Amino acid sequence: MPAIARDAMVATSHPRATWAGLAALERGGNAVDAALAAACVLTVAEPTDNGPGGDAFALVWHDGVLHGLNGSGHSPTVIDDVRVDKSGPRSVTVPGAVRAWSDLAERFGRLGLDVALAPAVDLAQEGLACSARIADKWRRAESAPWPAPGAGGRYSLPDLARTLRLIADQGPDAIYRGEIASAIAAATWLSEADLEAHRSEWVEPLRFDYRGVEVCELPPNGQGAAALLALALYDGLEPGLHSQLEAMKLALADTYAAVHDGPLPGDFLAADRLAARRALVRADTALDPPAYEPQQGGTTYLCVVDGEGTAVSLIQSVYDTFGSGVVPEGTGIAVQNRAACFVEADGHPNRLAPGRRPFHTIIPGMLFEGGRLLGPFGVMGGAMQPQGHFQVVLRLVDDGDDPQAALDAPRWRVREGRQVELEPGLWEAADRLAAFGHEVSLPDVQHGFGVGQVILSLDGALVGGSDGRGDGFAAGF
Repeated sequence: MPAIARDAMVATSHPRATWAGLAALERGGNAVDAALAAACVLTVAEPTDNGPGGDAFALVWHDGVLHGLNGSGHSPTVIDDVRVDKSGPRSVTVPGAVRAWSDLAERFGRLGLDVALAPAVDLAQEGLACSARIADKWRRAESAPWPAPGAGGRYSLPDLARTLRLIADQGPDAIYRGEIASAIAAATWLSEADLEAHRSEWVEPLRFDYRGVEVCELPPNGQGAAALLALALYDGLEPGLHSQLEAMKLALADTYAAVHDGPLPGDFLAADRLAARRALVRADTALDPPAYEPQQGGTTYLCVVDGEGTAVSLIQSVYDTFGSGVVPEGTGIAVQNRAACFVEADGHPNRLAPGRRPFHTIIPGMLFEGGRLLGPFGVMGGAMQPQGHFQVVLRLVDDGDDPQAALDAPRWRVREGRQVELEPGLWEAADRLAAFGHEVSLPDVQHGFGVGQVILSLDGALVGGSDGRGDGFAAGF
């Protein structure tokens, strides 16, 4: 069943993170303080997916204004050649999460980043029992920096505890200057100057009205535009699973071709262009769209709404499981491999170049209805993220599901070409889709279908959900 609360709610993918967020609210913090406390705990509870070595994006609804924060880092200002590595020292971009935490705390928070970090410091030092999901991801990692605990196995991260304590004491300079910056530079192709120069960017969110609900995403270099484009395309197609798959395939292909460290093409969501793209869809034949490289993902998402109506949608990631596989000595930080999201092709807008941000997978979402906050939502998981956004919005808007039901509903995932994966609950559609030319598979591992959270403000109460594919819960008071 969905969680229901009167005044405030926190939804995360891990119990310790939800508890940390609720504790921040009980101390007098607002939604931003709660989100930061939860985000910091998740760096310890889900070290496979996120940490101070990754990036963070956020949407914040505060005093009637929606603010977007892009906390992604750049490639080095000096590169040796245009070669995209998927892991290792040359796959690293400047980690933006810590600067983003600081910027959020300074602009909107009440308690301070040091207070937000305290539960995470204690947890990293004292240890916790590993959840079954994280134990499985840890075990599957190709380059895990620490021995994988089993489900229920206790682990601690003392070097990470020391780093988080330094951030609490010194602020973001603990990462972007001094000994940790030197360690990151020594272990990767980044320079200390690259780290010191990093800043977050406040951005204007993208918006699209889907059947009376305004769906908001961050602009590039994130892939939020793919979710909006899929909704826009589907809105003019014959309803049904086949049309959903075709709309998403076109949206992903267009997004990978266009999204880079710069604005979208001006006609990306224009009516005439949408009509031309919809015209490619056939009622009984699967499209074979232009090839794109499926994005992986190791990410965590959370959301909070407080009693004053401030809402936070926050997502952070190191990209692949444990990022680049590089942990600078003594830091406990697995640095991200976001440079893997660049391409090498001449003329492509996302081509690797000095001092650029790559195409980025992580996307927080926010919903409005009639100009009023409906609530934050998100689904993590590489190329699954816009697909998860698309499907959750359809469940909420078209089907009228509550947040928990919308998150727990079976999902599909399109991959390259005509490939589509179906979760149990959709398997009865496999033969029909195959007859249309879809290459259907029925995977037995849930990791590829993402983990999401939703909180909606409905009828004077907050109604929330936390994805059953994860470990967490939504709760409030």
